[in-house]
Amino acid sequence: MHAPEFFAELSLPFTDSTVVGNTYYATPTPGTPLRLRIEFTRTIYADTYGGLRLTVLHADRGEIDAVALSFADHGTFRRRDEAHGTPANTKGYGTFDTYHRPGQPPWEGAVTNGLRDAIEQYTAVWFPGAWTTAAPRRTAHQTPAPLTTHRGGRSR
Repeated sequence: MHAPEFFAELSLPFTDSTVVGNTYYATPTPGTPLRLRIEFTRTIYADTYGGLRLTVLHADRGEIDAVALSFADHGTFRRRDEAHGTPANTKGYGTFDTYHRPGQPPWEGAVTNGLRDAIEQYTAVWFPGAWTTAAPRRTAHQTPAPLTTHRGGRSR
């Protein structure tokens, strides 16, 4: 599934981190017992993923807190879905699956800025200061929308 590449695309600033299988693990604040785990959330469809689940783990106490971030809620595949005419609330909307074009990642067309912002907001609560030396953001090239002009007045 190329999970290391997906997590690299997010440009998370945690230097003490690794990807095992499809799961990202980090110690955002060194010297504390708290850890971060990020894994893909499955949908009801086989081999299809709809977001990320962030879990804060304590070294001795286990899971402390968790939150699910959906790709649809964070606009991760909005452009791709609009370009392909994928309607909301259908199987392929705001998701990716393990099937993909050769040489392309399964999440081709993803824009991860909104997702990264949500991860930053969530982890800032549990790991204060971990983002002060944040990695540079990756920004997608955006083509400006054409200007629209309105002529005349309103008519009924």
